[in-house]
Amino acid sequence: MRRSALLLGVTRGTIERKLPFLAKRCRTLNERELKKIKGRVFNMQIDDLITKENSKLKPLSVSIAVDEDRRLILGAEVSEIPAFGHLAKHAVKKYGKRKDEHHAGLTRLFQKIVPIVSSEVLIKSDEHQSYPRFISGYLPKAKHITFPSERGCIVGQGELKKVNFDPLFIVNHTCAMMRANINRLIRKTWCTTKDPLKLKDHLDVFIYFYNQTLLKKALTPL
Repeated sequence: MRRSALLLGVTRGTIERKLPFLAKRCRTLNERELKKIKGRVFNMQIDDLITKENSKLKPLSVSIAVDEDRRLILGAEVSEIPAFGHLAKHAVKKYGKRKDEHHAGLTRLFQKIVPIVSSEVLIKSDEHQSYPRFISGYLPKAKHITFPSERGCIVGQGELKKVNFDPLFIVNHTCAMMRANINRLIRKTWCTTKDPLKLKDHLDVFIYFYNQTLLKKALTPL
């Protein structure tokens, strides 16, 4: 926000006020564009990108759905999740018990994509235990294929896999593009999310730019 303000010659407060307005506009345009392919998404990939809310002890999950054939981002929803692994005890000690809103985030994502995709869509994902329940609930005729998670080829860049063939390449590549283009998603950065709602706004702006500019002008690296 500070760099945008500097480049545009305005105050940071102006950028902060305009972001929700721009995000709302981009959400409307995104919905309008996705209606054009309603019912014609036959192959989809889903995944969750993990980021943070100011601290690694306060993680956020970004649930993402991507059209495998067109590479369009169909939706992205942000949800708070508790810290896990070796950080879990430290997180509870410092911030108390954190809400797990991942179920709500996946609910919003599937409610958004169900009208767009084919009822018999082929869905590819990793072995996340929450996905089968949502797929069977919202898309009972869909076929779901899971793949084991693979190690990242570079430490700290889990989206780039250390395998010759990645069956989830499209969604992993999309997540890598998000990290590369949205500063607050870069793993080692000073730009961190302070408000999950602002991250959602930022994602909606990026989704419009990605779908309508980067993809259409073939500016995404492969």
